[in-house]
Amino acid sequence: METGTVTVLFLEDEPTIREVLAEYMKTSGYLVTETVRGDEAISLLRENTYHIAVLDVMVPGVDGFEVLQYIRDSCPETATIMLTALDDEKTQIKAFNLYADDYVIKPVSPIILLKRMETILRRTLYMESKLQEPKTPLKLHLEEDAYSVYYGSERLPLTLSEYLLFQTLYRHPERVYTREQLILHIFNEEYIGNDRIIDAHVKNLRKKLPVNCIKTVIGVGYQFDGGCS
Repeated sequence: METGTVTVLFLEDEPTIREVLAEYMKTSGYLVTETVRGDEAISLLRENTYHIAVLDVMVPGVDGFEVLQYIRDSCPETATIMLTALDDEKTQIKAFNLYADDYVIKPVSPIILLKRMETILRRTLYMESKLQEPKTPLKLHLEEDAYSVYYGSERLPLTLSEYLLFQTLYRHPERVYTREQLILHIFNEEYIGNDRIIDAHVKNLRKKLPVNCIKTVIGVGYQFDGGCS
């Protein structure tokens, strides 16, 4: 995992612990912002974006739980590790109820803390990258042997006449078909009646299609918009 662009907010008021752990984080390539007060941590969170916050609980100003609460309410994209000497069950449950990603009891090995950070970030940064990936748009396509039209994996509930109408237009995108030509493709020469029957089929077909891909060409007929396929 590339850590050079990963930002860390480190809230710890005990100088020796803060200096040692911050140095390990920086040596591993993290961009670390250190603070000793909970209220200062909240101010930093208001002004900056952090990938992960490592929070002591018992610190001057507001405590680490108030900082955790602020992150849950205002910066849910920031992962959190509670780093504290408090090892009772009640305190740990409180942390997880506030959506802490991990709870580490001091004293802790710097290497173990880094591994816990890496594990959390691997998951959160992966999810972030997946959310940012452009979604492949669903496409309309024919399954001609089954006389079916699909949108992605969903089969559209078309009648045979609607399918044949769609098939004719779909096979030749951008070509304009007159109503008479469409009647011949759908009914061959067996249909006798008003060519406005095509308008009714188009209306029904449009209701069933999830995208607007059948265009009306005024005074002529209909065509398929090739950008939909």
